[in-house]
Amino acid sequence: MKPEGNRMFIVDRSAAIIRPKQPFLDWLNALPGNDVTLTLAEIRSDCTVILVPEAAEPEDSIAFIDDIADKLFDQELASWVADDALWPAKRSLKLFWEWFDVEVHLGVMDAVSDDIHNTPTDHNYH
Repeated sequence: MKPEGNRMFIVDRSAAIIRPKQPFLDWLNALPGNDVTLTLAEIRSDCTVILVPEAAEPEDSIAFIDDIADKLFDQELASWVADDALWPAKRSLKLFWEWFDVEVHLGVMDAVSDDIHNTPTDHNYH
C-alpha cells in the first residue's frame, strides 16, 4: 500500500465507532480469574470501527446499528472474552445501548488506492 500523493478516495460507506461504557467495564473487571483491573480510558482507547451503509443522517446509521446490535454485542464480547459461557446470558438491544456508545461518522475517505479486501470474521454467532 502506498499513498497516492494528495489524492483521496470517497468511500460509499459511513463509519461507526463502538466504545464500551462503564457497565461493560464493570462486567469485564468482575470476571472470574481476572487479575488485571482495567480502566474505562484503557478500554475506550482502541475501539472497534465498523463500516455501515452510507448515510445522510446519523439516525440512519443508528437504525442500522440497531438491526445488527446482537452481532456487534457478540463481536465485542468475543474480542475480550473467548468463552461465551462467561458472557451475559440475556443480551438485548437495550443492554447493548447501556453497555456501548456509538459514534457515527457520515463521511469516509480512503487515502490508499489499493482495493479493500473483505474477509469474514471467524466467529459464529448465536
